[in-house]
Amino acid sequence: MTITQLKYVLAVSEHKNFTRAAEHVFVTQPTLSMQIQKLEEELNILIFDRSKKPIELTNVGKKIVNQARSIVNEAERMQDVVDQEKGFIGGEFKLGIIPTIMPTLLPMFLKNFTSKYPKVNLKIEELTTVEIISKLKDNHLDAAIAATPLLQEKIKERVLYFEPFVGYVPKSHRLNSKNKLDRTDLDINDILLLEDGHCFRDNVVNICKNLKNSQC
Repeated sequence: MTITQLKYVLAVSEHKNFTRAAEHVFVTQPTLSMQIQKLEEELNILIFDRSKKPIELTNVGKKIVNQARSIVNEAERMQDVVDQEKGFIGGEFKLGIIPTIMPTLLPMFLKNFTSKYPKVNLKIEELTTVEIISKLKDNHLDAAIAATPLLQEKIKERVLYFEPFVGYVPKSHRLNSKNKLDRTDLDINDILLLEDGHCFRDNVVNICKNLKNSQC
């Protein structure tokens, strides 16, 4: 069993196709297939059900993938330990950011980061909160910036900043005369919300749900 074989397994698990997985890890499809077959023979199990389209993991294959993900992740961290010991900060860092804050937040730190860590290959993805949680769990991201709380047991959260809610109220609205809105003023029935999947929508809905004796 090798780290390379485990990486090939993870690639097929993600792409559900041997050809696309081979392209992702920059090897030929026969090479990738042969290495995965060798691993299956060594373990005397089938990791993938090749009769399904797209390819699916077997029951034991799901457990193998979870373990492989942990092993590959820790192996990659080993190089980080060595680099830090030598005073070198480099390599690839994958960061996910939600769309609502990406345009304003990135310019505030990007130039300073690249100047301070020129040898770090920073890869930034614009993702929804659901995608961020999924990719963090699968180790496809090193970190992410999202609206909290995410309420995920295995994800450590640190608050970067707070920002106020601002209401855009039409002249004809019942709250137009107020200079400052209180949470108890809110009514979910007369609030315009973004589509499902947007964290801003979830934040507003959660505020309403947490109100005692509210109309929400």
